[in-house]
Amino acid sequence: MATPIKRIEKDFLLKVLYDEQIPLMYLRNRTEYILHVEKPAKTEMYLKVDRPIAGLKPRRKLDLIFDYRGQIISFVVEIVSAKDEYIIAEAPEFLYKNLDRSFSRVTTPPDMEVLLTFRGDRYALNYPRVSEYEPEEIGNFMTNLDPKNLSGLIAQMAAWIKGYANGYKLVIFKDVKPTTTEERIISETGKTLYIPSTQTSFPDVDPYPKRRIITVEMFKRYLESTGVDIAYIDEAINRYLKAKFDANFFSVAWVPLLFQEYVIGYIHIWINKEGKLPFDYGVIDTLYQFAKILAFSLKQNGYFEKGRLKNEPFAGRVVDISASGLLFAYPHSNLSSSLLPDSELAAKLIAPKRIINANAKIVRRYKDHAIGYFGCRFLDMAPEDMRFLFEYIYGKPFTDTDAVFLAGQV
Repeated sequence: MATPIKRIEKDFLLKVLYDEQIPLMYLRNRTEYILHVEKPAKTEMYLKVDRPIAGLKPRRKLDLIFDYRGQIISFVVEIVSAKDEYIIAEAPEFLYKNLDRSFSRVTTPPDMEVLLTFRGDRYALNYPRVSEYEPEEIGNFMTNLDPKNLSGLIAQMAAWIKGYANGYKLVIFKDVKPTTTEERIISETGKTLYIPSTQTSFPDVDPYPKRRIITVEMFKRYLESTGVDIAYIDEAINRYLKAKFDANFFSVAWVPLLFQEYVIGYIHIWINKEGKLPFDYGVIDTLYQFAKILAFSLKQNGYFEKGRLKNEPFAGRVVDISASGLLFAYPHSNLSSSLLPDSELAAKLIAPKRIINANAKIVRRYKDHAIGYFGCRFLDMAPEDMRFLFEYIYGKPFTDTDAVFLAGQV
């Protein structure tokens, strides 16, 4: 993951660029340009390029990289003025190291066309929507389970739950909308609301690499969003937990049913009698797997079929591209709202002498008031296609030296 460099180190590196005349590299339209810093950088950087770069104008951004003692550093500057081989730019706010992209990004060649298509089925459904995409990964948990037999799956889940809980409820948001505090927070987050003991509190930390649990801090933020004054947040949490305990709920959880980016319902389990241990993460893990299987079973039984979308290619405006991925923009729309991290796309890169087909995963996204931006990583591009793409966008043969130097972030 790219790491911002702290201010003292950033100031040192900007000074070194001038003192040691370390070359900066800029790639544009399959051409490599070398720049040097002409004056010590303060609020502005004075740069001299080895030859004029066509099309530069104020407010255009330049992605620059350099090698300092084997460490690849990148930063972005915004042009103030440019004339011939001289450029004045605002000093960068951040420098980045520990970069994780495989190759440096460049402006997309003007004679390249990129078409993108969702991989797999996509849906427009009338359920609460979250900002994450839940891939269909059932794993080994499906052994001896028939996804077509929905009632059988529910019966097996109920039998398993009896060993750990006194009661459970399965809710689908088909004819009902989220109304309770618990329903609203799991619908907004797509995460499990888990209270190991109503005599203590919510978990302080989420132990899962891909976050699944509503922590006490998340619950506090939710209460703030509902209008609870920050001065009374702790008191509100204590009242909430006391109300659960007084109603004889000793250990309780609400596990969402996730289908792609939709929260289609939840599994609610509780202990309200003596004799059972509080729920632990092993119980939550198994319920999470049951939730995935139930969502998969609903799909297999045609539950979402009316909302299935026709899968057609679309042309995003490609902002920049590298041999390992691309960044594209698309206006806010129903389509762009489905472009979530972990979504996979089929990418067709059409160049004058070759068409490259590859799969790409969205690894990050951000947006402004009108446009969404989506950073994708190529997943399985054939070696010969990668070599062609490298030479096509960078305008030079692929070498081991380039592979080491051209490092950065998709």
